[in-house]
Amino acid sequence: MISEETINAYNSRLTIDLNSLKNLTPLQADRVRHYGSQAETLLKNKELALFIHHFKFNLADELAAIGGHTQDDNARRIALSNELAGIDSFIASLQRAVYLKNRIGNTNEVPNT
Repeated sequence: MISEETINAYNSRLTIDLNSLKNLTPLQADRVRHYGSQAETLLKNKELALFIHHFKFNLADELAAIGGHTQDDNARRIALSNELAGIDSFIASLQRAVYLKNRIGNTNEVPNT
């Protein structure tokens, strides 16, 4: 089941249009900074990085182990490739949050995104 904490985290997610950062209010800029700080903490977490790399290596091993070219084998390849792309997309979203936090900084500088 989904916990109350998960629901609250979903409801408080960052829903600010990050393509128009020059129009952010100070409160919204603080939320972007906080979100970026949380992402940075995750990126610097060595245990998380270890598990992500193990996950990716396991997927790569599974992908390399597929020897045939049947319809099922090809479907499995696509599924594993999508999992790899998904984890890379997750990491890219964390990196983008950190980038935006660093660009906003403690000044009124706004990135041209």
